[in-house]
Amino acid sequence: MSDKDLNNKEARQLSDIPVSILDLAPITSGGTATDSLRNTLDLAQHADEWGYNRYWLAEHHNMPGIASSATSVVIGHVAAGTKRIRVGSGGVMLPNHSPLVIAEQFGTLESLFPGRIDLGLGRAPGSDQLTSQALRRGPGSNGQDFPERLRELRDYFNPPATSAMRVRAIPGEGLNVPIWLLGSSGFSADLSGRLGLPFAFASHFAPEYLLPALDIYRSQFRPSETLEKPYAMIGVSVIVADSDEEALRLATSQEQQFLNLIRGRTGPLQPPVDNMDALWNAQEKAIVRSKFSYGAVGSPDTVRKVLESHLLETGADEIIVSAQVYDHQARLHSYELLADIFSKK
Repeated sequence: MSDKDLNNKEARQLSDIPVSILDLAPITSGGTATDSLRNTLDLAQHADEWGYNRYWLAEHHNMPGIASSATSVVIGHVAAGTKRIRVGSGGVMLPNHSPLVIAEQFGTLESLFPGRIDLGLGRAPGSDQLTSQALRRGPGSNGQDFPERLRELRDYFNPPATSAMRVRAIPGEGLNVPIWLLGSSGFSADLSGRLGLPFAFASHFAPEYLLPALDIYRSQFRPSETLEKPYAMIGVSVIVADSDEEALRLATSQEQQFLNLIRGRTGPLQPPVDNMDALWNAQEKAIVRSKFSYGAVGSPDTVRKVLESHLLETGADEIIVSAQVYDHQARLHSYELLADIFSKK
């Protein structure tokens, strides 16, 4: 990176970049998917008012604590209930679907909500092996053919005069649906760079690979009709409360969730607890804490300092935030406080 680029990084503040939301549509203990989707729309409507740039939803299957498995349906629900904010997938798992079906779904969404739909694509199945089989994925659908599937999907969006496709995606063809590649390793970073596409890295899943992946993306980037220069968004787990103590307590819900994942369990999001040391051993604590090493939990002042450090270190063009908070009102308050952090010079 040149001295000029470094100076530009140092000059930027949080108020200079967009902030967005990645909603995992959590189903809480004692709650239902209906409650989750109602809360998703409520949060999206508030985010629309608070100035957030995007509202993305993620595809996960066979997860009792996540209600966004039918991702394109939930995107339509959120887009219909909001006015300005961009709505999209963070992401749709391309190996799980026919490229034609994705083109038709997101072509339909773009036709209904012009200029507001994003298509973020992931290479992982977003599920376990048994669930992958239940999704009727055929041979070669393990992600290795991701570049070919991506090429086919992009071709469906081409105008009919330039498309080589004999099968047409209607709605879909000729529509400008921005495609993002999502990743937690170097594969999508390299591919998105070579194709000149925007790239989003899941640093809330794989913080240790964040900086190497960004380096790969920027070094491999080739200007395209989509982008003249690299555009990188980082996913960060952020929980803000009025005090550090309250935020740390709220964060125990997502710590419990990840603890259960490494133990091979899934379930609804649990209420916060006063003492995580009663639930995990030293090794489990180290693993969970390492996964949230790029997170930011605390009061507004604490979170601001952490995010400013991340911005300086990564040079991110945008930050997308996930907050697994049990109480919906506390989750709303967290995102309201965060919007205020990004609005202040």
